Amino acid sequence: MVAADDQTIAQAKDGDHAAWRALYTAHAGRLLVWLRMFPSGDAGISAEDLASETWLTAAAKIADFRGSTGEFGGWLFGIARRQARNAERRSSRRRTSPATTETLDDLLHPLRAHGADTAPDSDNWIAWLLSHLPAREREVVSCLDVVGLDVASTATALGINASAVRVAHHRALKKLRALGVEVS
Repeated sequence: MVAADDQTIAQAKDGDHAAWRALYTAHAGRLLVWLRMFPSGDAGISAEDLASETWLTAAAKIADFRGSTGEFGGWLFGIARRQARNAERRSSRRRTSPATTETLDDLLHPLRAHGADTAPDSDNWIAWLLSHLPAREREVVSCLDVVGLDVASTATALGINASAVRVAHHRALKKLRALGVEVS
């Protein structure tokens, strides 16, 4: 059974600017944080670019969406995930590798780059922790714990079922505990 649209979604489908502003306000910041967790591999494509493409796609396909404002988040993050994967595929086909003075290993593993006794700043710490997880678990932790989606929205965003989300989250937290991270 398909859920009926709530008022905000119905208004957004009708082109109401206030409804789109409400949806944007509720999800834009979390979407951008989430997209920054998964670099595209192409220096010419930023998380902001991917977020813009995601919102454009959502606006074009809103007529196909059925559900509530709460369910919109999972649908939107699913679009963002596909946008990010497409950008990553395009980048790999181009085989571009911009030269930098820092290696990717130094960026993702700040403890190794700065010495074991130096703690990285909070942004690098999160990236370092997530770099120790397999891709699926990294995506689940990013959705649930970094941007605050619920299990159902995370499942929709990642194209998996809720049980798979819970299992991946459990495994990820177990791995993070093994690294000495206190997680609840």
